[in-house]
Amino acid sequence: MTVPVQEIRMDRIRENLYFSKLNNGLEVFILPKKEYSKQFAIFATNFGSVDMEFSAPGETVVTKVPAGIAHFLEHKLFEEEEGNVFDKFSRLGASANAYTNFTNTAYLFSSTSNFYECLEVLLKFVQNPHFTNENVEKEKGIIAQEIRMYDDNGEWKGFFNMLQGMYHNHPVRIDIAGTVESISGIDKDILYKCYNNFYHPDNMAVFIAGNVDIDDTMDLIERSLSKTLTERDSSITRYFPKEPSHIHTERIEQVLAVSQPLFNIGLKDHRVGLRGEELLAKDITTTVLLEMLFGKSSDLYQRMYGEGLINDSFSFDYIAEIGYSYSMLGGESPDPDRLFRIIRQTVTDMKADDLQQEDFMLARNKLLGRYLRNFDTLEYIASNFISYHFKGANFLDFVDILEKTGLESARSRFEEHIRPWAASLSIVSPQ
Repeated sequence: MTVPVQEIRMDRIRENLYFSKLNNGLEVFILPKKEYSKQFAIFATNFGSVDMEFSAPGETVVTKVPAGIAHFLEHKLFEEEEGNVFDKFSRLGASANAYTNFTNTAYLFSSTSNFYECLEVLLKFVQNPHFTNENVEKEKGIIAQEIRMYDDNGEWKGFFNMLQGMYHNHPVRIDIAGTVESISGIDKDILYKCYNNFYHPDNMAVFIAGNVDIDDTMDLIERSLSKTLTERDSSITRYFPKEPSHIHTERIEQVLAVSQPLFNIGLKDHRVGLRGEELLAKDITTTVLLEMLFGKSSDLYQRMYGEGLINDSFSFDYIAEIGYSYSMLGGESPDPDRLFRIIRQTVTDMKADDLQQEDFMLARNKLLGRYLRNFDTLEYIASNFISYHFKGANFLDFVDILEKTGLESARSRFEEHIRPWAASLSIVSPQ
């Protein structure tokens, strides 16, 4: 091993994280858990579906790519000249997968044996794209079929209709896979352009957790990475259209083959542009606030449930990204419009001082318990760590930041974010 490894002690959660940055810019994080029989590895790039306009390092020209290209690229990397990568993992007894979301693309596996062989496969195939005119054209048909399948999925369409209701211009309003029309404009040249820029090691990270040896893991990673690439002097510049703070449309309804009406309510957050610990703190504070407002112990939840307007499918979440953020509520309801009116009227009538310390502590402790329970799941740790790493924060600081969060921060967040006029309703109704 030639590069130094830094130990980061996290006494609050009784864990030690090991970090190293290679000469090519790749950042590697290892969270050893000797008591586990399982290992989990994720190799990810800071490239998602919203990255549709960019300038490569050292260039001034702006490259515009078709919607869905990040997802398309993920599909293509699994195809090698000698066959499919999934077969290699299967022979080694490992379970492999990948995902593309709005901001990241990740390749991962979990194993209970042959970890180092699996890690070598992971590192090798992500670094060796194989694009031809023929296999790109073939993939268009496969992904077009996937897009059409999701067009009939009520939950998926309801979610994206909500995003289109909130956002005027930001590409988060576009399906991650793109459209049948947009992917028709993808060719091997634009795939290589995106790959060579976004899949450079200085735009990527590796996170490994489980029963692994730190030195052996780092040795393998160093041996398996390309020796021809070095860290670039500048980073990729990404461009996004100007987005107003008000919503695009208050209500969108679509008829699909669902058994009962589905609803999604989006609350657009106008406080964007944050990163690092400040963004993580906003995420935590808003999540606590949503629990106070909409959690099962809240008066509003009890009213909605008591009137039969929601059932156990009801859920809420906060999505915190650098360029966009929003809260969302969703589930099944026999009368989504009435539900929307009640929610908007209730939060309109509320004042920040109505949020009480007892409810705040209950919500904060619930979030802490959920985090600690999920911390036993390697996949949860890895995916959240990678996501927040690309946003400049350490997800393992969650407990420290949560304990610094007080009632006043939740009250301030209520006044700033819970804006009834910035809410959009999406309904998917039965045929």
